[in-house]
Amino acid sequence: MKLTTKGRYAVTAMLDIALHCKDKPVSLAEISKRQDISLSYLEQLFSKLRKQGLVNSMRGPGGGYRLSRVPAEIAVSDIISAVDENVDLSNCSGVGNCQKDERCLTHDLWMDLSHRIQSFLDDISLEEMMSRADVIAVSERQDNEKILRQV
Repeated sequence: MKLTTKGRYAVTAMLDIALHCKDKPVSLAEISKRQDISLSYLEQLFSKLRKQGLVNSMRGPGGGYRLSRVPAEIAVSDIISAVDENVDLSNCSGVGNCQKDERCLTHDLWMDLSHRIQSFLDDISLEEMMSRADVIAVSERQDNEKILRQV
């Protein structure tokens, strides 16, 4: 299993919103600049995130996105699944027809690992990510870089 850019960028963008939406909605342009993610790619991701009820959009000047729930109620796994990613490591999507329509020798190993990864991602909320020292340090660096670019 390799988590694609779709899942990684969606989690990054949602964490960015969680860190920056205290007073006002966060625009995709702001996220794009801070996280170096294409604006058009973010628009595609946020269409899915909005449809899955993870964010709310506000139109007009000063508009942007807010989380639809408090960060403690949004698991990383919710974000990944909202953009159609999965953590299935099997070659058969869990069906068990991995080798000539039969279960392969290592099917249960990959299924067990997939379940552990899913459980791990289920147990991490945006709030937990926001409180990590490394996340805080990177966010502060990105905010300082934005200030320096404006000068």
